[in-house]
Amino acid sequence: MAVPKRKMSRSNTRARRSQWKTTTATVSTCPRCKAPTLPHTACPSCGAYKGRQYAEALRTEHEA
Repeated sequence: MAVPKRKMSRSNTRARRSQWKTTTATVSTCPRCKAPTLPHTACPSCGAYKGRQYAEALRTEHEA
C-alpha cells in the first residue's frame, strides 16, 4: 500500500479540495398542486407521487 513520503502542504491540499463543489438541487413542480418538489419524491405539500396519493403530507419545517 502506498504511503506518502512527505507531508502535503496546506496550499496543495486546499488546491486539491477546491474541486469538490456541490451542485444545486433540481426542483420540479407537482402536477397536482404546482408546489416545488424534489424529483422522484412525494410532494411535501399534498403527498402525491406519480398520480397516487400517499400518506398525508407532514410539514417538517418549523411550524409555529
